[in-house]
Amino acid sequence: SPRSSVPLSHGEERGRADRAPLVLLHGLFGSRANLHAVAKALVRRGSGTVLTLDARNHGSSPHSPLMTYEVMSLDVQHLLTRLGITKCILLGHSMGGKTAMTLALQRPDLVECLISVDIGPTSTAPISEFSAYISAMKSVKIPDGLPRSAARQLADHQLRSVVQHPQLRQFLLTNLVEVEGHYVWRVNLDAISQHLVDIMNFPVFHKPYPGPALFLGGSDSPYIRSQDYPEIQRLFPKADVQYIAGAGHIVHQDKFGEFITAVLNFLPPP
Repeated sequence: SPRSSVPLSHGEERGRADRAPLVLLHGLFGSRANLHAVAKALVRRGSGTVLTLDARNHGSSPHSPLMTYEVMSLDVQHLLTRLGITKCILLGHSMGGKTAMTLALQRPDLVECLISVDIGPTSTAPISEFSAYISAMKSVKIPDGLPRSAARQLADHQLRSVVQHPQLRQFLLTNLVEVEGHYVWRVNLDAISQHLVDIMNFPVFHKPYPGPALFLGGSDSPYIRSQDYPEIQRLFPKADVQYIAGAGHIVHQDKFGEFITAVLNFLPPP
């Protein structure tokens, strides 16, 4: 049934056994590869084991027509059960942050503490710009048999009129893969398109998450605004909101060192 969970693809960096494992969740159009350097740095600086996950319809995880935060949270819960993890620290960026918040609100017993990177429990970015990106990605045409570098260059050129930022185009192009000689997008564009409204919104919850929470925003990003503070406070009464100076939406990429330090400073001692 489409309501059931899908088995998520994941990677693992072994860390200290006396600290709770960390689970890292990427954003829309991303994959666990985006958080690989973060996982390595956290372990190097003394964290517990770090898991990086591919969300459904992203990376190497299975595709599914359904894509709400409730089902994405369920996917993570089932993976934790499969791995025998009864308590973890959740860190999610953007869409991954909303999945992490949903899980913490649904199953607070599983979550020791929560870090939401540049996203709050409210409606975000206009849906129209993401719809335009999806349409542009769907209209990319690449002849079979091109070398990978030429294929990426051609796709980059075709996306340019709609996706103006070169950094964003490069990010979207991480999803272009070759399968049996054809170039395809490994993200499930149809499911994402169908559920864009769900992805940009946040489910309704009445009972707050009682554990510690950190909302870590980029000072140059519009995603965590002062008007979101009351809702953050209502659902996460122990929340701390911090901003990393000079960082945009992809905080961990823009200010890597400061990001790692902020995360480690928030983690509970062993």
